[in-house]
Amino acid sequence: MRCALRSLCGGLLLAGLPLFAHALPAAEAASGLDEAALRTAEALRDGALAGSPAFALAEEITLIGPRLAGTEADHRAVRWAEARMRALGFDRVALQEVQFPFWQRGYEHGEIVAPAPQPLALTLLGGSVGTGGRPLEAEVVAFDSLAALEAAPEGSLDGKIAFIAYRMGRARDGAGYGPAVGARSNGASVAARKGAVALLIRSIGTSSRRFAHTGQMRYAEGVPKIPAAALSSPDADQLLRLLARGEAVRVRLDLVAGVGGTGRSWNVIGDVLGRERPDEFVVIGGHLDSWDQGTGALDDAAGVAITLAAGAAIAALPERPRRSVRVIAWASEENGLWGAREYARSVGSRWPGHQVAAESDFGAGRIYALRAGATPEAWPVLRAIGGVLSPLGIVVEETGGGPGPDVGPLVALGVPWAQLAQDGSDYFDFHHTPDDTLDKLEPAALDQQVAAYAAFAYLAAETSVDFGEAPKTAPSPPPAASR
Repeated sequence: MRCALRSLCGGLLLAGLPLFAHALPAAEAASGLDEAALRTAEALRDGALAGSPAFALAEEITLIGPRLAGTEADHRAVRWAEARMRALGFDRVALQEVQFPFWQRGYEHGEIVAPAPQPLALTLLGGSVGTGGRPLEAEVVAFDSLAALEAAPEGSLDGKIAFIAYRMGRARDGAGYGPAVGARSNGASVAARKGAVALLIRSIGTSSRRFAHTGQMRYAEGVPKIPAAALSSPDADQLLRLLARGEAVRVRLDLVAGVGGTGRSWNVIGDVLGRERPDEFVVIGGHLDSWDQGTGALDDAAGVAITLAAGAAIAALPERPRRSVRVIAWASEENGLWGAREYARSVGSRWPGHQVAAESDFGAGRIYALRAGATPEAWPVLRAIGGVLSPLGIVVEETGGGPGPDVGPLVALGVPWAQLAQDGSDYFDFHHTPDDTLDKLEPAALDQQVAAYAAFAYLAAETSVDFGEAPKTAPSPPPAASR
């Protein structure tokens, strides 16, 4: 659009119509971006498209292995991120300690014992207790949703295993996640209030493969803690088929988990310092921890690698942008956004120093839209950014979207947010499973995202326009907001 306007403007000037020549200066004044800034952003975009270090960085992260928050592998990842930021030319690198409740998976086994004995492909949910050091066997009662379980009479599940069979829908923007994830997050305490001794759920995912998706759950205060596990979707279907025959179905669970104690990790914070306003920040990043079954390639080595590569490209410019660009490798996201909460707590009343925040935490699909929660004054800037992103297949959408999970605590303070929306059509096939591995990443798709993040972060930092405070209207919840 911008190139087309420039060409048209030249034609009109040649025709002796100078009035239109004032359109570009007016747009420049509204966006706070001159032609030199836009050309620099285009160079960042095109340079990343020609090849970025994102895939190599993601490979290095996944070679560390699973990075469950607080484990030695997580700590190795922190050391890696600190060293990588320094090597990539960031001006300042800092670690911010984060503490959180520690949880670790132990042994897990499940099987149908009647009426047709067979093993179950299942996995403990993060934060769950085990079965108390011995197997637990009980009859299963199925519910088609969390709401149906909530409607069950008190005491109706005494001594039984509750099973929530809700199937998540597939969508490019991950819209099916929100209606499904409550079963994982809150189902155990709802089931316990009805008398259940354990909870099974159909995995919160879209794959038909026979592996289960883990994820964080939580217990309500004052309610007995019962073990909670996710079944692979084929096993959930098998359980439903047996129940549909009208016979009692009994399941045996033998689950061990390490619950208790305090875990420790660090946000890794790298700054490319602004030439005029070094204490004002455009924040981008991804989270460094992962669940323990795969190697966390999609969730979220990709996001860390994309934003690190974008920050490094800005650091390599001959002149820094007006504000600082801050890349954060967030700590302990999967088990409760502990790194994001600590960062927001440390920012506190100083949040106006944050121009805008965006997060890459939705896999590795190409970016197709730019959305934001920002003041009217910021939209001319965002539209100008959209003009630079347009050749990447990215459109500006002025409604919808929401902040990433780690950005959420900053938004609660008032920091404006941006969303570079990724195509997540197949993201939940692999999310929180053993199949979240490096082979799911496409280098060219990562380069497209580096191109978008580098241009976005540079222009948001370079503009003379302040983004102000995030609108008070509640944004749509992001797909991964509840881990």
